Amino acid sequence: MLLIEPPTATDIKKVLNTVSPPLGLAYLASVARNEGFDVKIIDSLAENLSFNELEKKIKEYDPDVVGITSTTTSIPDAYKVAEISKRINPNVITVIGGPHVTFVPELTLKESPYIDIVVRGEGEEIFKQLLHNLDKGKKLSNIRGITYRENNRIRSNPPMPLIKDIDNIPIPAFDLLPMEKYQFNKKRFGVIITSRGCPFQCIFCSSSLQFGKKWRAHSVERVVEELKILHDEFKIREIEFLDDTFTLSKKRVQEISKAIIQEGLDISWSASSRVDTFDLDTAVYMKKAGAHTIYFGIESGSEKTLKFIKKGITLTQSIDAVKIAKKAKLRTLGSFIIGFPYEKEKDMRKTIRFAKFLDVDFAQFTIATPYPGTELWNIAVTKNLLLTKNWRNYTTTKVVMKNMYVPPNRIQYLLEWAYFSFYLSPKRVIKDIVKNKGTLTFKALRALPKILTHFSIKAD
Repeated sequence: MLLIEPPTATDIKKVLNTVSPPLGLAYLASVARNEGFDVKIIDSLAENLSFNELEKKIKEYDPDVVGITSTTTSIPDAYKVAEISKRINPNVITVIGGPHVTFVPELTLKESPYIDIVVRGEGEEIFKQLLHNLDKGKKLSNIRGITYRENNRIRSNPPMPLIKDIDNIPIPAFDLLPMEKYQFNKKRFGVIITSRGCPFQCIFCSSSLQFGKKWRAHSVERVVEELKILHDEFKIREIEFLDDTFTLSKKRVQEISKAIIQEGLDISWSASSRVDTFDLDTAVYMKKAGAHTIYFGIESGSEKTLKFIKKGITLTQSIDAVKIAKKAKLRTLGSFIIGFPYEKEKDMRKTIRFAKFLDVDFAQFTIATPYPGTELWNIAVTKNLLLTKNWRNYTTTKVVMKNMYVPPNRIQYLLEWAYFSFYLSPKRVIKDIVKNKGTLTFKALRALPKILTHFSIKAD
């Protein structure tokens, strides 16, 4: 069995020259191996493989099952991997999973005749049952959570219940990944997910739909076990916690932080938080345990927009959270989104101004993108707001959805202006000159043209 991250062009790789480990594939590989199946992972992104080079590797391994992961923007490349696999061996079973195909499984099978089975949602239990059925030649009708072809028809089985105790999921097969390839600024890093599910209602996010509304967390012992594997076996010293809301249980974060200190783990790390699930005690514990950056989903500087997107926070809460982080000497990265359908330009400019007012250390500006399955997608479809279904354009840096008041080229301009006005504001430049001799400003000046080039931003 071969699990594949397709070759694809990503903005992150182009700009930062790095990629993250495909944890989803590592989880599935661990499940397969525990069930007695031979399995290999090919991370085409980390290994810089072309499709021709990937084809040679597929031929060499000669798998009977090919599993492919994909995001919305990389789905055309996933289709190509499936086509190559079928060309090499028409009898190979091609399986695809991920957030995109979970919400458009029938469309996926219609768009690509080379894919046999779509795994919807949380994949580990589905994948385990699927492998055993395929191995024994059994029918697929009793496997929940899959959409597949049967007698020239597309059939969708009922959904698979979510895994209640996620400590029962095996630790990802890190040893099957090219761990030495995951570096940033010549420093190796690892990623870990300590919880699944999100109880919040944000209309632009598919995570709560992929992994459910009920928050399920690993035990502190399990988290430390994974961290020790990364630290001891792979010499990883930089960790990114990929949980949607790492601080949903502040008590648990404090316990994890204490455990990191007690185990003497020499790591630095970052994590994500909502502004309303963060306090000073938690921030202090995180800092003591090696945390350096907290990522806040602030999203907007307009109260009206926050209500529309059902974020469930206020501007005051964002202000307070950033102040708390700074008091604990944590760096802050704020996420901001512009271009929701009913936003006026003044609302978007409020967001840009708010980012500067908050004085977060880093700001990430993106354009509202209606991913399949989300409430925003449903709004865009029912109101006929989609400008394209070319999945490659769903990068969050291109306008793919109409706004009722602002034309697409103007939104693209505002995204460009957001980056320039934030990173090259006089206040930020002076502060950088005093603290860092202008190092950050110099880096920003060098990086912004490259970033904007790859974002394809043009104020036509």
